Amino acid sequence: MRVLVVEDERRLAVALQRGLQSEGFTVDVAHDGLQGLWMATEHGYDLIVLDIMLPGLNGYRVCARLRAAGNESGILMLTAKDGEYDEAEALDTGADDFLSKPFSYLVLVARLRALARRTGRRGPQVMRFGDLVLDPARHSCSRGDTEIRLTAREFAVLECLARRPGEVVPKREILEQVWDIAFAGDPNVVEVHISAVRRKIDAPFGRAALETVRGAGYRLAADGG
Repeated sequence: MRVLVVEDERRLAVALQRGLQSEGFTVDVAHDGLQGLWMATEHGYDLIVLDIMLPGLNGYRVCARLRAAGNESGILMLTAKDGEYDEAEALDTGADDFLSKPFSYLVLVARLRALARRTGRRGPQVMRFGDLVLDPARHSCSRGDTEIRLTAREFAVLECLARRPGEVVPKREILEQVWDIAFAGDPNVVEVHISAVRRKIDAPFGRAALETVRGAGYRLAADGG
């Protein structure tokens, strides 16, 4: 699940990025309103954490412009402490939820997961491919009655493919969706994670749902293999 954090306090932005990545989210960061608006417009995000007080363009205007353009990402706006007017205006401009600073990180994660369940922007909450079942809201995967334990990154790779069953997804798109748009590491990390997922969802069950299409990318069989 992709998240954009728009926050000009750099230490807070970095802390949020690292924390959310450890929870299995793919996270990009913008430090001003104009950059945040551009990134939210150009890249598909499931959720946006949007501060109000931003240089360039404040959070209210960013939110309003996104909604006017038909952007349906779930937006959680960060407001001032006890800022009733901030909270009211956040909702009036199109935010789905708000959280007052300073906030508990655990509460932020819980709010984001709840928001993801409510908005469901990219399809059904539970995805089924034959007896292979993915539940992004609960971060669970199973075949039949057997639970399959995936790491956060492995789950994100599988979810990326599951969003487009039967289609070939290029390695570059998986990198952008599962890591981040600024990823500069070894692109072969995708192959490593694909192999790990295949060992868990296919090999023990005698299936072949996860296919490598040489020179093109990877595909998850719509029928679960």
